Amino acid sequence: MLRDFNLLATTNRRNERNACSELRYLLEKIGDSAPHIDKSSAAGLIAAKSDLNPFDAVEKLREILITRPYEFRYIFRIIPIERIVHTDLDEIAKTALEFSSRIADDETFRITIEKRFSTISTHDIIEAVAPNIKKRVNLSSPAKILLIEIIGGFTGVSIIRPSDILAVVKEKML
Repeated sequence: MLRDFNLLATTNRRNERNACSELRYLLEKIGDSAPHIDKSSAAGLIAAKSDLNPFDAVEKLREILITRPYEFRYIFRIIPIERIVHTDLDEIAKTALEFSSRIADDETFRITIEKRFSTISTHDIIEAVAPNIKKRVNLSSPAKILLIEIIGGFTGVSIIRPSDILAVVKEKML
């Protein structure tokens, strides 16, 4: 698996190879001449390192989904990742605190944690991260999401809007 990635993509188990090819093709279509894409150790999860800004990449991929939905056959979701840190509570909390400055005082947020191959409890992560962020919480409809994606020894952290995740199946139905 890539140790430095800025996009995660999900697919069905055993479709990882097809999803890797599809993501490579799509990233090349939007201007990344040499994306690095690999299956992760978690079934159904693809890691990618693109030269493009991950948020811009998701928006350009959304444009393809709107105009040519048939180009997406294997990928379910594409998630932008801003920084990779070691799976360590102190490093995750430090990065989360730094990123929390991008949540405006009048915005709400929630913390979303996806864990794969980690023994750190979700409760411990929340306890390490949440007390340092002095913003209003809204679990059902936040303006921003502090996304923590743990994959074994590496953790991706991002501050995203809910619309920053490309949910292929959901958006195909709109």
